[in-house]
Amino acid sequence: MRRILHCDMDCYYAAVHMRDDPTLGGRPVVVGGDPQGRGVVASASYEARRFGIRSAMPAAHALRLCPQVVFIRPDFSRYRRESDRIFAIYREYTPLVETLSLDEAYLDVTDHLERHGTATAVAREIRQRVREERRLTVSVGVGPNMLIAKIASDFRKPNGLTVVPPEKVQAFLDPLPVRRLHGVGPATEAALKELGIATVAELRSHPLAALLERFKSHGRMLHDFARGLDVRPVAAEHQRKSLGTETTYPRDLQDLGPMDEELGRMAEEVGDDLQRRQLAACTVTVKVRLDDFTTLTRSRTVQVPTQRPARIASLAHHLLRLTPAGRRRVRLLGVSASTLVPATLLQLELFEALGEADRPTSGEPAQET
Repeated sequence: MRRILHCDMDCYYAAVHMRDDPTLGGRPVVVGGDPQGRGVVASASYEARRFGIRSAMPAAHALRLCPQVVFIRPDFSRYRRESDRIFAIYREYTPLVETLSLDEAYLDVTDHLERHGTATAVAREIRQRVREERRLTVSVGVGPNMLIAKIASDFRKPNGLTVVPPEKVQAFLDPLPVRRLHGVGPATEAALKELGIATVAELRSHPLAALLERFKSHGRMLHDFARGLDVRPVAAEHQRKSLGTETTYPRDLQDLGPMDEELGRMAEEVGDDLQRRQLAACTVTVKVRLDDFTTLTRSRTVQVPTQRPARIASLAHHLLRLTPAGRRRVRLLGVSASTLVPATLLQLELFEALGEADRPTSGEPAQET
């Protein structure tokens, strides 16, 4: 039986600024784009969330909800440096750390409990050290797999610890709304509601054949997750063949402007992650999930490997326009980098300065439906 931790920093971007600027203490803080333009919220303090402000919300709407909100432009270099220090703490407990973003990670501590005895003890110590050494808070979920640990980490935010022993997995899951399961967004939730399914317990009692008929291969995942089954391994850095980030939005995005800003934010995260790992990417992929749950990807392979957020963002903006985005509503966006090479190859970027910009070599972008 595995022991998995999911560590999720609390309102990370906003929390870093509030720690470093004492005048922000107790005030509603939003990190994001220009509220006078088409910016979106990247992070909101819990003081701001009390007004209904949420990530991915248009910044203008956030300002209407809370006119006294303090807007701060993102500083990804600062977030990356802080993330490096936090993740260094994680790696003192296990080498099996899977980075999901600058503020979120899975840790597999199954074979690294000699000093502490239990995964719960590890989680408590990690939370204490992050609080004392970095003056930030992290919520941690502990469970027998990634699915359970992820749900648990969100259970008592902020600054929470939720432990789900293997024998209590089903009792933990059954009363939850199906939306809490990984991979269940608004469209799947609505489709399940049409079948009379609102809770995990109701999903668990639904026949697998019926789920496969309605959701195809996605139905198998729903069937397994409703039973707390998740065999995905925690992928340490040396195992990664790609890295990326994606967001499912509480409200579908309709205009290209906010979508471009979201892709820019994700490109910053991916570029920072590549730099931290001393890697560069030859391929950039944009993932788009439409309002009817159709999922498309568009990829571009370039001659010159890159780790620069601006270059990744430029490619992502181009790839987005090869999809129906802007004509169709979008419920999920993602940016990923693959065909990773050592950053020592980045001297090739000299050619860009000489006018030899990254030229596509892969022909037509790939599509997945």
